[in-house]
Amino acid sequence: MSALNSLFNRGLLGARCKTCLNLAISRIKLLRNKREVQLKQMRKDIGQFLLTGQESIARIRVEHVIREQNILAAYEVLELFCEFVHARVPILETQRECPTELQEPIASIIFAAPRCSDLPELIQIRNLFSSKYGKQFVAAASELHPGTSVNRTIIEKLAVRAPSADAKLRTMKEIAREHNIEWDSSSTEVEFRKTHEDLLEGSSQVFSKTLNSQTPISPSTIAKTAEHANKNGEAQPAQAISVDGSARFGANKPLTNPDKIERPMNTQIEESISDKKVETSWRSSEVLERAQVAIASADRACASARAAAELVKVRVALRSGNLQ
Repeated sequence: MSALNSLFNRGLLGARCKTCLNLAISRIKLLRNKREVQLKQMRKDIGQFLLTGQESIARIRVEHVIREQNILAAYEVLELFCEFVHARVPILETQRECPTELQEPIASIIFAAPRCSDLPELIQIRNLFSSKYGKQFVAAASELHPGTSVNRTIIEKLAVRAPSADAKLRTMKEIAREHNIEWDSSSTEVEFRKTHEDLLEGSSQVFSKTLNSQTPISPSTIAKTAEHANKNGEAQPAQAISVDGSARFGANKPLTNPDKIERPMNTQIEESISDKKVETSWRSSEVLERAQVAIASADRACASARAAAELVKVRVALRSGNLQ
């Protein structure tokens, strides 16, 4: 009975595998025809953008063109692999292990199954291979374990990553030649060579760039900042001024005694000195007023204390007279 069951299951597995492969081949052909028409239209649109000088839009659309071209190339290889495995299904039925000549096609189909959502038949084929060769065989191909036989072209074409600047520029030049467009690619080349700031790491990178910047701050700006902070009654512990007049973050000293700051030798020295004199005189008058108020309060407190002491003496004297 076990031999009959194995023969029956083997025949059933082979029939299901052939059916799924036939359906996958037919669907790949339909999708290739559909995507080829869409790709031609997309390349034509990019040609129009280049002709009208809308290069910024063309630089964005060319990424979709490259993605479609990669998918078409992957579909072409998958179609060949499906046809090859379909022709070798009788060999798969007779052998328990995967034949050496079929390891690359089968591993490539397993790898592409979850990455090609337009081909649900590949998922069914992967499940059939999982039931025959085990889950470890399928996991090794899906996760690209060392020693796997997945086709290199399938891996590159189905990779989810942005195309390089060289690939985009090359595709745009091909489209321009295809549509006989005289296009000057100098501006696009300059744009592709630019290194844009990567802000994905958070504010630490911006903070380090601010520390490294040496942009001088004028003395008048320093005086205005200190005056505003004093009016609001707030200290400025987060910012100090270096010798060359540049902003330095992380210092725990407030902005006090700005006369100790070495100012750059420029035309604004006289203006800054006058601003500082006005600010210093204003501070001195304010401090003097506060001191006078404090002295008056102390005098009143002393007078109250003396009066209280005299009152205590009188009470003591009265009590002693009563006792006598």
